[in-house]
Amino acid sequence: MKEYQLYATMGAGFESVVNKELQSMGYKTRVENGRVFFKGTQEDIVKTNLWLRTADRVKILLKEFRATDFDTLFNETYDYDWAELLPVDAKFPVQGRAVKSKLHSEPDVQSIVKKAIVNKMIDQYHRRGFLPETGNEYPLDVHIYKNVARLSLDTTGASLFKRGYRVEHGGAPLKENFTAGLLKLTPYNGTHPLIDPMTGSGTLAIEAALIAKNIAPGTWRKFAFDGFDWFKTDLHKEALAKAKAEVKPLEAPIWASDIDQSVLEIAKLNAHNAGVLKDIRFKQVAVKDFTTDLENGIIIANPPYGKRLKDRESAEELYKQMGEVLRPLDSFSQYYLTADPNFEKCFGAKATKKRKLFNGNLRVDFYQYWANRR
Repeated sequence: MKEYQLYATMGAGFESVVNKELQSMGYKTRVENGRVFFKGTQEDIVKTNLWLRTADRVKILLKEFRATDFDTLFNETYDYDWAELLPVDAKFPVQGRAVKSKLHSEPDVQSIVKKAIVNKMIDQYHRRGFLPETGNEYPLDVHIYKNVARLSLDTTGASLFKRGYRVEHGGAPLKENFTAGLLKLTPYNGTHPLIDPMTGSGTLAIEAALIAKNIAPGTWRKFAFDGFDWFKTDLHKEALAKAKAEVKPLEAPIWASDIDQSVLEIAKLNAHNAGVLKDIRFKQVAVKDFTTDLENGIIIANPPYGKRLKDRESAEELYKQMGEVLRPLDSFSQYYLTADPNFEKCFGAKATKKRKLFNGNLRVDFYQYWANRR
């Protein structure tokens, strides 16, 4: 089976996490900002789309070349064998990005690449003047960085964070792959208890359950490769059947609580859709009233912060309550995500480690308090 140069894309700060995921699947990798490169066949395209928890997309690198003028960009794009990749009726949107390059106009970069592909396909398919673009979608991408252009085909389609289980949104939920990335920055593997005392729409608890039960995060969705006419159709079905056979029972409890019962109902619906409702103990309780008899696990939360609630004072009062109630649970490693620079002061303890991340465009910190094991 043909081997492709592939790469996974991810949010800033999660390169090492995606790299570890790919290496644990057995791939040899190379890391760049925002990308992890690896080689693989169609089977690997299916496997990585199905199983990667923390990446955004999996792309095929089609061609790489230096381009400092539009003629070069056009000619190098035209020289690729597009008829091998795209059927005559293919719908092929072109996304373009240019950074620190002479060709800095992204709309122009996109339109030149699109024009070159259209011209080549008209020649290859002996068409007259136009292509119908009425068929399946083949999402193409041109990225120019420091005058080096890369042409890629996106095998994923809608970003991998769109698992397909979350139909209702409570408040401002974290994206599923970002959430899985946070969990991957902890030692969590399903063998110890996990508590989310401010669960919102339940994404942290659900993603934890998927990890603990070895459920593939892409179980509920389709991918762009499902529509490629040259892609072996049975591979996805076979990989999905194999993944479902590898699901295992939950070993340790997962607790998810929130002060708001209506939000908890949304979280339960999401958990039901993900097939893990019976694996998570949902409870309506305010942080100030939270108690547990569990030990030696992980507490992880995305508490409200001033920017999100437009009320920093109430957020910081909540952090004080968290410090009073949760800080004494020192057999737990504790992890909190917030954009509030006063978090440690309000919580009442300096973090063991702090990691800078970006939740969308918002700069946030992931405060880590490591446990005293009993």
